[in-house]
Amino acid sequence: MAPTALPATDRYISPEVTVYYWVPLIADINTPTRAELDDDESWDLSAEVAAATGWEVAADRVAVPDLGTRKTGRISGRVNPGDAQITFYASQDTDDVRSVIKRGDRGNIYIAYGGDIAGQHARVFAVEVSAVTPTVDVAGSEAARVVIDFSITDWAEDVVVPGPAS
Repeated sequence: MAPTALPATDRYISPEVTVYYWVPLIADINTPTRAELDDDESWDLSAEVAAATGWEVAADRVAVPDLGTRKTGRISGRVNPGDAQITFYASQDTDDVRSVIKRGDRGNIYIAYGGDIAGQHARVFAVEVSAVTPTVDVAGSEAARVVIDFSITDWAEDVVVPGPAS
């Protein structure tokens, strides 16, 4: 008898689905509320995101050699976040992400890969902004951009996307 197959996926591409929010205050990153996501100080960054990297969380691999074998096994060690960064499009009048997020700011990046749909899952990263850097493309082959580096201080995975505020 064969093992159970994974459920069939409803495949999609990220544009017009995945959302990135800047949420300054979330009381408990494991259970963000709709009121926190929709707060006047929160921002939907999605339409200005050109690229996002480093939003992964992985365990170190720790070597566990012993004298009984020449093979060295590994075990999972400490869990660490990646070097998180979001690249945004820049506006010539500088009224872009730089008006919202500044170096030293603390807040949360909320990522809902399947969209902001109640009951689905998202990830929340508590962050400190470590750099806000406009880039210059001398060749002129791409739109001007602003790169923001984030230091992840805490995170929550498989967070349930909240429904409407009650």
